[in-house]
Amino acid sequence: MMEKTVVEGRAGLAPKGPYSLATRLGELVFVSGLGPISPDTGSLELGSVEAEVRRTLSNLGAVLQEAGTSLGHVLKVTVYLASLEDWNGMNAVFREFFPRTPPARACVGAALPFSTKVEIDAIAYIPEVPAPGASGNRR
Repeated sequence: MMEKTVVEGRAGLAPKGPYSLATRLGELVFVSGLGPISPDTGSLELGSVEAEVRRTLSNLGAVLQEAGTSLGHVLKVTVYLASLEDWNGMNAVFREFFPRTPPARACVGAALPFSTKVEIDAIAYIPEVPAPGASGNRR
């Protein structure tokens, strides 16, 4: 039977409420909504939508690394924008982080806390790692 585990992450990204930063079940990782928070200080890094999306996706990458995966294994994200007028700026940064095979995505306008412009949650998978000494040629 698979058991749910909690991904703690770095102290600056610790949840500010009664929820987990991320949870893992089997090969899947579910990451809570993240924003433009400094992982070192826990303070907000407000700025342009591009800067906030860049910080948020960097945070997502750090959480996924803690869980044993990476941005390259993200299956789905939901982007929450305080203003849908920021669509183009958000897309420009997404192209930087997901240049070849972007994940499935939903984007919605939302009232976000603390005057942030963006929040992003994600679902990713942990790739199967071959056992030491296992051959890649199975028959």
